[in-house]
Amino acid sequence: MKNPSHPARKAFTGRFAACTLGASLLLAACNSAPQQTEKAAPAAPLASGSFTILHTNDIHGRHRPFAVAPGNATAQTGDAGRLPSSFEHAGTVGGFAHLATAIKRVRAQRGAANVLLVDGGDTFGDDLLGNLTKGEALIHLLNAVGYQFMALGNHDFEYGSARTRALQQLAHFPMRGANVLDKATGQPFLGDPTTVRTVGGVRVGLLALAYHNTALTGNPDNTKDLTFGSGLAAARRYLPALRARADVVVVVSHQGTRVDERLAREVPGIDLIIGAHSHDRITPPRRVGATWIVQALSDAAVLGQLTVQVQAGKVVAVEGQAPTLWTADYPADPAVARLVDSLRAPYKAQLEARVATATGRIGRQYKSASPFDQLAGALLREATGAEVAFLPGVGYGVSLEAGPITREALYTLLPHPSKLVTLTLTGRQLTALLEQSATNLNPGDDLKRVGGLIQSSGLAWTADLNRPVGQRVRDVRVNGQPLAADRSYRVVTHNGMLSGIHRYTTFAEGDNIKKLDQKVTDVVETGLRRRGTVAPPTLAAVRIVPAK
Repeated sequence: MKNPSHPARKAFTGRFAACTLGASLLLAACNSAPQQTEKAAPAAPLASGSFTILHTNDIHGRHRPFAVAPGNATAQTGDAGRLPSSFEHAGTVGGFAHLATAIKRVRAQRGAANVLLVDGGDTFGDDLLGNLTKGEALIHLLNAVGYQFMALGNHDFEYGSARTRALQQLAHFPMRGANVLDKATGQPFLGDPTTVRTVGGVRVGLLALAYHNTALTGNPDNTKDLTFGSGLAAARRYLPALRARADVVVVVSHQGTRVDERLAREVPGIDLIIGAHSHDRITPPRRVGATWIVQALSDAAVLGQLTVQVQAGKVVAVEGQAPTLWTADYPADPAVARLVDSLRAPYKAQLEARVATATGRIGRQYKSASPFDQLAGALLREATGAEVAFLPGVGYGVSLEAGPITREALYTLLPHPSKLVTLTLTGRQLTALLEQSATNLNPGDDLKRVGGLIQSSGLAWTADLNRPVGQRVRDVRVNGQPLAADRSYRVVTHNGMLSGIHRYTTFAEGDNIKKLDQKVTDVVETGLRRRGTVAPPTLAAVRIVPAK
């Protein structure tokens, strides 16, 4: 924020200081750690006790309640074949004021000294208020409810690494990633990625791991001074010394469930993995070898709760749940509700401006055809005269409800300042793009998995994920006509795709490339305003045959 005396700052430093645990945990960026395997210090006597970890992940800037329905709410709950993530019924969930109530209840039941609150990353962006404050609004809210540790997600660099550094200075808790290195120094970004806290009489060692493919998911300029390495290698490097200092080792991991499972199998010494990135709801906890894995969906719609029993430095019992934060069950905490209002007040007109009206729910999906993205793609085609539109398969956003569409609602789905690009691609090149998408969905190596299904307008196609890489796509049609391999097609996308995010390098090989000074969100907003009323689109025939 431009004004350092904004009332939100006074609010969280005054009224909310009492509810902010770990305010003294702000770690200086100079606390860097060496890159060789750390040597273990002499072990202290092993403890026994019980503690509870509260955990969230992939909040994506969501700070107010939102409506949900079974199978279709946040970006990924409706994808077929996913881990259990559907909501029990329709209703309203989430919001920081309601999250605060849930956290306070557990602290009251268990005792605050026996509770640890952590977040798995992708936290302070992907939202209009987040954009307008460059992440600061969410940091104030995280401080207010007392977060104590956070792993950096790929979307936590959306405002550039320098801004992430500045947000760390505002945060009352460390934000870390052991596998994120400063190119200039070779040291971990923001400092030591480990810490040890005594919770319930047990020394809990925390290690943060970031997403290794972060550079492939956003504007490369945002992270040009950083490198993102293997989380598995980073865990091997830091675990020996952390293990010697702690009774229980917890990895807070923004790598996705499949990589977390691999981490549990391949790297010994991890008791618990608090997951993120894949937006899974893993409850009860899943055991892989000697390691327990959990994850708490996304958007602060649920609160993960993991109670751990320890005897002589060994985990002997784990009990976990992730209850949905129905607003009817968790009344808003008055103090945090006031903080939310104060943070929104300077931007109220922009947030609540009405763009259009939806006649029905318009959802977003990640690994299947997405209604919202097909609508957005159609509007981009209308604006540019393109035959085909492409948008990346992304895992954030909340479905548009029937009724008014506000700018804030639109920005949960299109939050980034990407600008339009038009170009021509041959039919053969279009097929190559679709093959890359099919590879992304099932790359064979989970470490190479990045992004979801490429979203398109004007295309129908089938991908069989059981076939060899490069031979999965068939039956491609452009606006109802069979694809002609040698014909050139007019295409619209954005500069992120042109730069090769999600490994889509074919865009840069196109002809007649024109970079337009028009933001995707602005063009879509203009199109929605022009239509006035929009209906859920009829989905194109995009068929994915899942791998057996």
